[in-house]
Amino acid sequence: MKNAVIVSGGNIDTDFALDFLKKNTTEDTWKIAADRGLEFFKNTGLIPDAAIGDFDSLSLDGMEYLKMLSDTEIIRLKPEKDDSDTQSAVCFAMDRGAERIFVLGATGKRIDHLLANFGLLVLGAERGVEIILADPWNYMKLVKSGTILKKTEQFGKYVSFFSLNGDVPGLTLKGFKYPLDRHYLTASDSGLTVSNEIAQEEASIEFDKGILLMLMTKD
Repeated sequence: MKNAVIVSGGNIDTDFALDFLKKNTTEDTWKIAADRGLEFFKNTGLIPDAAIGDFDSLSLDGMEYLKMLSDTEIIRLKPEKDDSDTQSAVCFAMDRGAERIFVLGATGKRIDHLLANFGLLVLGAERGVEIILADPWNYMKLVKSGTILKKTEQFGKYVSFFSLNGDVPGLTLKGFKYPLDRHYLTASDSGLTVSNEIAQEEASIEFDKGILLMLMTKD
């Protein structure tokens, strides 16, 4: 499976990002800087395979670093554009054949950017590509019916579920501290599916239809 890691311009915890890259990348994993995410590469000495953005938010040092990237594919976007820099980077990775995309720096102070990035999960699903957003406290992705979660592989203590783009009927959770049996999940009652926990060695998720967002979280 071809993987890509996109470092976006949100909040970046350097130690977390470096450890995440070490655990989730191989030699053939694409490393992509989305606009201000290039600052992470500059500060760590890593070289991205591609850099995408209008680069209007780079520091002066970041602009000088960009000029030095002779082996990096540079895609310059116009500041007046329809897509965010992160979305452009995601589409670039999908067009190049990525089947799984990790996005770091997708969270921060801008809630509008976070909501837009949740939309990227749906965009990826429509193209058969798994997209995962991660930061030191959260691991966010869409899950399919029939997904099995292993307690030994979970990220953080808590697991929450939300419906995206409509209702999720028939939601059944087994192996969790708070199981559900064919619950009709809507956006208005999503408090029911917040802060669950995996109680057994394996937990299963099943539902009839819809788009289900899973967040694994730490305190």
